[in-house]
Amino acid sequence: MTRMGPLRTIRAGVLEVSYVEAGPAEGPPVLLMHGFPYDIHSYVDVAPMLAAAGCRVIVPYLRGYGGTRFLSDATPRSGEQAALGADLLALLDTLAIPSAVLAGYDWGGRAACVVAALWPGRCAGLVSYNSYNIQDIAKAMQPDSAENEHRLWYQYYFHSERGRAGLAADRRGITRLLWRLWSPTWRFDDATFEQSAKAFDHPDFVDVVIHSYRHRFGLVPGDPAYASIEAKLAAQPAITVPAITFDGADDGVRSPADASTHAQRFAGPRSHRVLPGVGHNMPQEVPRVFADAVLELIPRPKT
Repeated sequence: MTRMGPLRTIRAGVLEVSYVEAGPAEGPPVLLMHGFPYDIHSYVDVAPMLAAAGCRVIVPYLRGYGGTRFLSDATPRSGEQAALGADLLALLDTLAIPSAVLAGYDWGGRAACVVAALWPGRCAGLVSYNSYNIQDIAKAMQPDSAENEHRLWYQYYFHSERGRAGLAADRRGITRLLWRLWSPTWRFDDATFEQSAKAFDHPDFVDVVIHSYRHRFGLVPGDPAYASIEAKLAAQPAITVPAITFDGADDGVRSPADASTHAQRFAGPRSHRVLPGVGHNMPQEVPRVFADAVLELIPRPKT
């Protein structure tokens, strides 16, 4: 089992961000963003591949995970999409990175999509699992097919106080079940799960997770600090930067879709690919495929 490290910390926006950095400092920057319920170890194999190719690789813990901490007790423990995007932008600012390839899935892919859509000058290229990952909260209460609705049981569970109590009481039981359901062909072992599950012991993990799954359905208000960002996201802005998008044929959360499903949300060059035998945690399941997609988007030096 490979570990990531050493961890670094930096103050960025409302957070003290815990992150791993690999590769040459002068290399083209890449930020790898993890999802729920995972952590930076989703990139345990991807990061060294990119570093070996000459990239400056940064893998941060999201708010509510691992060593990342809120700087103030007064900051709302929001898990809304605008907060995740703002966190990523603040990290780019603090690290003095003018533009980077942004890659991620689930929550991390959403953060990358938010920055790519609203601040395209900061995104040299986008790798996004599940394609356009910006939530359309205005339509969140429109029912889906029965087949798709049953996959979201955990979100509806988190809408209730019973769900909050359940997550607080048994983080590992719930998250391990989600790992199994979402990646049915990925044979992870106990050590691999536990390596990531330690990140869920964060004191704000439950609050951030519960807020995220309630806010996306319009059930709770967001942090007023991000209201202007949320207003822009409500317009479902197009992504104009070069993008590579993926779906997993075995994803237990979202069924794979062809390129036409989100075509109207991508106004720039885009390649969409469906991966057989891949579940929800793509970078850890097929790290070489994920790394190669990132490398396709690395800007070439001008000659």
